[in-house]
Amino acid sequence: MITTDQLNALLERKCALRRYLDVDARRLQLEEEELRTADPTLWEDREQAEKQMRKVKDLRKWLNYYDEIDRLTEEVSLAVDYYKEEIITEAEVDAAYQLTIDLFEEVELKNMLRSEEDNLGAVLKINAGAGGTESQDWASMLARMYARWCDKKGYKTTVTNWQDGDEAGIKTMTMQVEGEQAYGFLKSETGVHRLVRISPYNAQGKRMTSFASVFVVPLVDDTIEVEVNPALMSWDTFRSSGAGGQNVNKVETGVRLRYRYTDPDSGVEEEIIIENTETRSQTDNRENALRLLRSQLYDKELERRRKAQAAVEAGKKKIEWGAQIRSYVFDDRRVKDHRTGYQTSDVTAVMDGDLDGFIKAYLMEHAKGEV
Repeated sequence: MITTDQLNALLERKCALRRYLDVDARRLQLEEEELRTADPTLWEDREQAEKQMRKVKDLRKWLNYYDEIDRLTEEVSLAVDYYKEEIITEAEVDAAYQLTIDLFEEVELKNMLRSEEDNLGAVLKINAGAGGTESQDWASMLARMYARWCDKKGYKTTVTNWQDGDEAGIKTMTMQVEGEQAYGFLKSETGVHRLVRISPYNAQGKRMTSFASVFVVPLVDDTIEVEVNPALMSWDTFRSSGAGGQNVNKVETGVRLRYRYTDPDSGVEEEIIIENTETRSQTDNRENALRLLRSQLYDKELERRRKAQAAVEAGKKKIEWGAQIRSYVFDDRRVKDHRTGYQTSDVTAVMDGDLDGFIKAYLMEHAKGEV
């Protein structure tokens, strides 16, 4: 049964959230923006009209979150009174309290994602590290883990590239994730993931260490303008491999896009390579490869902004995209994030996509200004 202190803390938390979300100002703004949508000339400029509708939708989203929390908090207060009158049970009070706490956690977490790119979808790429079959198997386990996490969040996923391992697992995989704030949550996963386990592929049953790298970039949409120079692009075609039906290997539907990118600050040149084997249509694969290229170029621009910010903000850590971020030690039943110190002993749940604790810990560190 919840205590009086817990109930008071809940009410204080609701008041704090009202201030954080600036509910009163948002209600006034929503009224103004909704009036603008009533203008009959609005849809003469479709791009501006869609931008306006997105603004209205975003305002409604946050106000609906607060209104639901307000309603649930009131229900908890009533539930406590009903329990005193022996109308409901202690378990029902606790259930109402937990439901409210869960929504608080969700809204407070989403409120940490305030950057423009946080609201976008994501492109998640996994590469097996050195180590052959063991690392390739680990890469496929990570692919399953992220797919399960996306399923739980209700995100739409599309595998755009998949290369099977030599004996088991995968060499590489690219997956598009579409849904509200997908990039905002998944950006915490970029880095090297380390597995320690007794390998099923080792005849001596030795403890093995494997690595796989995860890269996450924002999935650009029509609201994001990214300049792509056609003169810097070249295309290859190849026969797709992996799952896809018995006809998948007969025609060259897979595409490989090469783009010569020059860093505007350092002048360093690099070749961006994107492979897309999502469909049996070469045209569709080309279109999606271009979208993935725009996503990578957008991420590079964001990275430039982050570095510029880090250069003028003393005492802050730089983002080390290639650093080892998390260890999964199976026989010790421990998964630990090295950036935040957050860890859990429920390895099975983590591999089934229970990543919210790690993501929240990262975002809380990020919110404190440590990049």
